[in-house]
Amino acid sequence: MIRSRRGGRHNAETAELNITAFMNLMVILVPFLLITAVFSRLAILELNLPGSSNEPADPQELTFQLEVIVREAQIEVGDRTVGLLGVYPNTDGDGYDFDALSEKLTELKKNYPEKTDASILLESDIPYDTLVQVMDRVRVAESVEEESIIRTDLFPDISIGDAPVTTGGA
Repeated sequence: MIRSRRGGRHNAETAELNITAFMNLMVILVPFLLITAVFSRLAILELNLPGSSNEPADPQELTFQLEVIVREAQIEVGDRTVGLLGVYPNTDGDGYDFDALSEKLTELKKNYPEKTDASILLESDIPYDTLVQVMDRVRVAESVEEESIIRTDLFPDISIGDAPVTTGGA
């Protein structure tokens, strides 16, 4: 008797796929991802561009416009219409003097309690970390009273822009 190729014996056993190791991985991985996802938060700050200072200002409309200018060697606090109100040079080992900046901004908030907006102007090579620290100091002041930290809003509406170029090279 002659058998054809098509009529041969078929392998009746099917190969089983062993997914035990994969299931063990999923049992550990899924709860870990769910637990860590709970702790991640997104904080979004809405920022604006500073207004143009080239427009002629009506003397009756001159209002306090806070500008914090971050330069490589110092931080300058000023009013766009009046000029500089304070200059805070870098300290020897610590870099920028954020504590003095906070004190000045707290003083300005006491003088202008209704003011909520401020412009932060940066030179081109200022690190991002410095920008974040300045923004934190402009938005909120922290003080310690009776072993607790009290946060006070200063100027939460922040605009960012480029610092004006100094002509004196300072």
